[in-house]
Amino acid sequence: MKALRKPFEPLAIGAPKPFLELPSRLERMIHFVPPHNEKLRAKAPELAREVDVILGNLEDAIPIEAKEAARAGLIAMGKTADLGSAALWARVNALNSPWFLDDMTRLVGEIGDKLDVVMIPKVEGDWDIHFVDQYLALLEARHGLQKPILVHAILETAQGVNNVEAIAAASPRMHGMSLGPADLAASRAMKTTRVGGGHPDYRVLADATEPGGARFAYQQDPWHYTVARMVDACASNGIKPFYGPFGDFSDPAACEAQFRNAFLMGCAGAWTLHPSQIAIAKRVFSPDPAEVAFASKIIAAMPDGSGAVMIDGKMQDDATFKQARVIVKLAKEVAAKDPAYAALYDFK
Repeated sequence: MKALRKPFEPLAIGAPKPFLELPSRLERMIHFVPPHNEKLRAKAPELAREVDVILGNLEDAIPIEAKEAARAGLIAMGKTADLGSAALWARVNALNSPWFLDDMTRLVGEIGDKLDVVMIPKVEGDWDIHFVDQYLALLEARHGLQKPILVHAILETAQGVNNVEAIAAASPRMHGMSLGPADLAASRAMKTTRVGGGHPDYRVLADATEPGGARFAYQQDPWHYTVARMVDACASNGIKPFYGPFGDFSDPAACEAQFRNAFLMGCAGAWTLHPSQIAIAKRVFSPDPAEVAFASKIIAAMPDGSGAVMIDGKMQDDATFKQARVIVKLAKEVAAKDPAYAALYDFK
């Protein structure tokens, strides 16, 4: 086991020091762009005005014959596109793929100073993060980067979920992790072809009120357990949890429900795979103005967080004060970036 101070020393001579704390950034939606598609890539600057993160996708959904074009397209986007305040991320190919090494060496070498986060697919355990951590440090040192590139893990295998706590604690380079429901479903041998969301057959059945009488069925969330484990692992290590993709673009209501469940459970944001999902993620992962107003009331009534007060007929104490601070802190981050929400929150 490393000495307590060792994780915060650079892993290569000349590499930048790891962050002691994550940079504070709003990341409500991670918007995926296929960089091999020149037409879609050209829309990145326009999209960057609406989203918090632009991610160049090099892995799944990129055909094998387009892998090199996608990598070159992401590099071109990083060099020339004005993304404003939006962060630039890359989802590289899996560690066991023939494209991973070239993804890492070329991205860090050519746009490393523009790249905020590298997303690693199919992380199985802390050993995967240790490898990426060391490799990034060597590349950062070689190319003289001044700030470290962060790492984001995707939970999409049963073994990865089993090792989620170790993954979250593996490196100060860890930014967070996302649920990858489609690959995880296959890894678990779940009987579904859906990408995220619920399933009509995953339900509980109400008791019959009389023999042969009607019985109500209630659809359940097959991802609740995994999201809860991921949120706990991230929260206990000071990193961020995210809901991943929702694949049915024709069902915005279900997408919003899934995103909202993740938001309420503690997720910082979600992936948006289609432009129609951007507004949904922005709405869901920005606190409701009425909730912000009530949270502000709690803080104003007990500014030092001690004691107990009654507000609108409800008792508030130190625990609800802490909850209120979470909501107001996020609302202030949203307001600082989004003038429309700043007007809605109306902070004095």
